[in-house]
Amino acid sequence: MTAPPTPPTRSTLAGAVDWEALRNAARDAMSRAYAPYSGYPVGVAALVDNGRTITGCNVENASYGLSLCAECGLVSALRQSGGGRLTHFTCVDGAGEVLVPCGRCRQLLYEFGGPDLILETPEGFRTLDEMLPQPFGPGHLA
Repeated sequence: MTAPPTPPTRSTLAGAVDWEALRNAARDAMSRAYAPYSGYPVGVAALVDNGRTITGCNVENASYGLSLCAECGLVSALRQSGGGRLTHFTCVDGAGEVLVPCGRCRQLLYEFGGPDLILETPEGFRTLDEMLPQPFGPGHLA
């Protein structure tokens, strides 16, 4: 009988990814955020399974409920640029510091990255499965 695969550790999750370059892409995206109401610009960057890097930033609106989070921009860029699956993700605040996505955004990322998406967090690297236990997904609609 074959032993079950060993789950990845925090250090192996980081892998050979250039996280500094990914963070810099997120910081660049954050510099284009439109956040005149909250004063809280956010930028995100992710790697796609075909090697592309995509980015997004938050875009606020005077009617607050119409504001778009950075992750929405990222997913739109993913779909517009040919699709694929997200593999690695980072998010930064206005100071360029690593930030975790909110619960709503984790659910959005789940749709396009799944449980194995690796997120950089202030506490290290985590899979989306760790950050969003028992997610709602397409299988629930079957």
